[in-house]
Amino acid sequence: MVTVLKTKRLIIEPLETDRDEAFVLQLLNEPGFLENIGDRGVRDLEGARGYIVNGPLASYETNGFGLWRVAALETGQPLGICGLVRRDGLDHPDIGYAFLSRHWGQGFAEEAARGCIDYGREALGLGTVVAVTSLTNFASMRVLEKVGLRRSGTVRLPGREDDSAYFIQEA
Repeated sequence: MVTVLKTKRLIIEPLETDRDEAFVLQLLNEPGFLENIGDRGVRDLEGARGYIVNGPLASYETNGFGLWRVAALETGQPLGICGLVRRDGLDHPDIGYAFLSRHWGQGFAEEAARGCIDYGREALGLGTVVAVTSLTNFASMRVLEKVGLRRSGTVRLPGREDDSAYFIQEA
Protein backbone atom coordinates (compact mmCIF):
# COMPACT_ATOMS: atom_id res chain seq x y z
CA MET A 1 0.00 0.00 0.00
CA VAL A 2 1.17 3.50 -0.80
CA THR A 3 2.13 5.72 2.12
CA VAL A 4 0.31 9.05 2.04
CA LEU A 5 2.77 10.75 4.36
CA LYS A 6 5.15 10.34 7.26
CA THR A 7 5.58 12.71 10.17
CA LYS A 8 8.11 12.65 12.97
CA ARG A 9 6.30 9.79 14.77
CA LEU A 10 3.56 8.64 12.42
CA ILE A 11 2.94 6.87 9.15
CA ILE A 12 -0.33 7.77 7.45
CA GLU A 13 -1.62 5.44 4.74
CA PRO A 14 -4.85 4.20 3.19
CA LEU A 15 -7.02 1.84 5.20
CA GLU A 16 -7.19 -1.77 3.96
CA THR A 17 -10.08 -4.11 4.63
CA ASP A 18 -8.14 -7.25 5.56
CA ARG A 19 -5.47 -5.53 7.66
CA ASP A 20 -7.63 -2.91 9.39
CA GLU A 21 -11.10 -4.37 9.97
CA ALA A 22 -10.42 -5.43 13.60
CA PHE A 23 -8.80 -2.08 14.40
CA VAL A 24 -11.71 -0.15 12.83
CA LEU A 25 -14.24 -2.30 14.73
CA GLN A 26 -12.50 -1.42 17.99
CA LEU A 27 -12.14 2.29 17.19
CA LEU A 28 -15.75 2.81 16.09
CA ASN A 29 -17.05 1.22 19.29
CA GLU A 30 -14.91 3.13 21.79
CA PRO A 31 -16.95 5.32 24.17
CA GLY A 32 -15.14 8.48 22.99
CA PHE A 33 -15.96 7.75 19.34
CA LEU A 34 -19.59 6.99 20.10
CA GLU A 35 -19.97 10.12 22.24
CA ASN A 36 -18.10 12.63 20.10
CA ILE A 37 -18.57 11.34 16.55
CA GLY A 38 -21.56 9.03 16.64
CA ASP A 39 -22.66 5.44 16.40
CA ARG A 40 -21.91 4.06 12.95
CA GLY A 41 -23.72 0.80 13.73
CA VAL A 42 -20.58 -1.28 13.22
CA ARG A 43 -20.77 -4.33 15.51
CA ASP A 44 -18.72 -7.03 13.80
CA LEU A 45 -15.85 -7.53 11.35
CA GLU A 46 -18.22 -7.61 8.40
CA GLY A 47 -19.62 -4.23 9.45
CA ALA A 48 -16.09 -2.84 9.85
CA ARG A 49 -15.21 -4.09 6.37
CA GLY A 50 -18.33 -2.41 4.99
CA TYR A 51 -17.44 0.84 6.77
CA ILE A 52 -13.96 0.81 5.20
CA VAL A 53 -15.24 -0.05 1.69
CA ASN A 54 -18.20 2.35 1.65
CA GLY A 55 -16.47 5.19 3.52
CA PRO A 56 -12.72 5.66 3.18
CA LEU A 57 -12.12 3.47 0.11
CA ALA A 58 -15.04 5.06 -1.77
CA SER A 59 -13.74 8.51 -0.82
CA TYR A 60 -10.23 7.70 -2.08
CA GLU A 61 -11.76 6.70 -5.41
CA THR A 62 -14.15 9.65 -5.69
CA ASN A 63 -12.12 12.47 -4.12
CA GLY A 64 -8.50 11.32 -4.10
CA PHE A 65 -8.48 11.56 -0.30
CA GLY A 66 -10.36 10.31 2.74
CA LEU A 67 -9.79 9.06 6.26
CA TRP A 68 -6.45 7.30 6.47
CA ARG A 69 -4.91 4.86 8.94
CA VAL A 70 -2.53 6.53 11.40
CA ALA A 71 0.12 4.21 12.81
CA ALA A 72 3.22 4.55 14.97
CA LEU A 73 6.19 5.01 12.63
CA GLU A 74 8.48 2.74 14.67
CA THR A 75 6.09 -0.16 15.29
CA GLY A 76 3.35 0.11 12.67
CA GLN A 77 0.76 -0.19 15.46
CA PRO A 78 -2.51 1.51 14.44
CA LEU A 79 -3.34 4.49 16.67
CA GLY A 80 -6.31 6.06 14.92
CA ILE A 81 -7.60 7.55 11.70
CA CYS A 82 -7.16 11.01 10.25
CA GLY A 83 -7.75 12.62 6.92
CA LEU A 84 -9.76 14.88 4.71
CA VAL A 85 -13.36 14.15 3.78
CA ARG A 86 -16.13 15.68 1.69
CA ARG A 87 -19.12 16.00 3.97
CA ASP A 88 -22.70 16.86 2.99
CA GLY A 89 -23.53 20.33 4.24
CA LEU A 90 -19.97 21.68 4.03
CA ASP A 91 -18.54 23.65 1.12
CA HIS A 92 -14.92 22.64 1.69
CA PRO A 93 -12.94 19.50 2.62
CA ASP A 94 -13.17 18.68 6.31
CA ILE A 95 -10.26 17.50 8.48
CA GLY A 96 -11.36 14.65 10.70
CA TYR A 97 -9.67 12.33 13.16
CA ALA A 98 -10.33 9.74 15.83
CA PHE A 99 -7.83 7.86 17.98
CA LEU A 100 -8.04 4.92 20.31
CA SER A 101 -8.48 6.40 23.79
CA ARG A 102 -5.25 4.84 25.07
CA HIS A 103 -3.40 7.12 22.63
CA TRP A 104 -5.14 10.37 23.64
CA GLY A 105 -3.11 13.19 25.15
CA GLN A 106 0.14 12.31 23.35
CA GLY A 107 -0.08 14.83 20.50
CA PHE A 108 -0.90 12.26 17.81
CA ALA A 109 -4.12 13.97 16.68
CA GLU A 110 -2.35 17.31 16.30
CA GLU A 111 0.60 15.78 14.44
CA ALA A 112 -1.63 13.78 12.10
CA ALA A 113 -4.08 16.63 11.44
CA ARG A 114 -1.27 19.07 10.69
CA GLY A 115 0.33 16.55 8.32
CA CYS A 116 -2.95 15.83 6.53
CA ILE A 117 -3.77 19.52 6.09
CA ASP A 118 -0.28 20.20 4.72
CA TYR A 119 -0.60 17.19 2.40
CA GLY A 120 -3.98 18.44 1.19
CA ARG A 121 -2.56 21.85 0.37
CA GLU A 122 0.75 20.73 -1.15
CA ALA A 123 -0.12 17.48 -2.91
CA LEU A 124 -3.81 17.99 -3.67
CA GLY A 125 -3.95 21.76 -4.15
CA LEU A 126 -6.72 22.26 -1.59
CA GLY A 127 -7.44 25.79 -0.41
CA THR A 128 -9.86 26.20 2.45
CA VAL A 129 -10.11 23.39 5.01
CA VAL A 130 -12.87 23.21 7.60
CA ALA A 131 -13.72 21.04 10.59
CA VAL A 132 -16.71 20.24 12.75
CA THR A 133 -16.89 18.80 16.22
CA SER A 134 -19.49 18.38 18.91
CA LEU A 135 -20.04 21.48 21.03
CA THR A 136 -18.68 19.68 24.10
CA ASN A 137 -15.56 18.10 22.57
CA PHE A 138 -13.13 20.66 23.97
CA ALA A 139 -10.07 18.45 23.44
CA SER A 140 -10.80 18.25 19.72
CA MET A 141 -11.40 22.00 19.59
CA ARG A 142 -7.94 22.59 21.10
CA VAL A 143 -6.37 20.34 18.46
CA LEU A 144 -8.12 22.24 15.67
CA GLU A 145 -6.91 25.56 17.05
CA LYS A 146 -3.34 24.25 17.44
CA VAL A 147 -3.23 23.26 13.76
CA GLY A 148 -4.41 26.70 12.66
CA LEU A 149 -8.17 26.50 12.28
CA ARG A 150 -10.30 29.19 13.91
CA ARG A 151 -13.77 28.81 15.33
CA SER A 152 -16.41 30.34 13.10
CA GLY A 153 -19.75 29.68 14.77
CA THR A 154 -21.87 26.58 14.48
CA VAL A 155 -23.37 24.49 11.72
CA ARG A 156 -26.11 21.87 11.59
CA LEU A 157 -25.15 19.05 9.26
CA PRO A 158 -27.78 17.18 7.25
CA GLY A 159 -29.27 14.30 9.21
CA ARG A 160 -28.11 15.67 12.58
CA GLU A 161 -30.41 16.88 15.33
CA ASP A 162 -27.84 19.12 16.99
CA ASP A 163 -25.41 21.86 16.03
CA SER A 164 -21.67 21.31 15.68
CA ALA A 165 -18.85 23.75 16.30
CA TYR A 166 -17.51 24.93 12.94
CA PHE A 167 -13.84 25.73 12.29
CA ILE A 168 -12.15 27.12 9.19
CA GLN A 169 -8.66 27.66 7.82
CA GLU A 170 -8.33 29.55 4.57
CA ALA A 171 -5.32 29.16 2.31
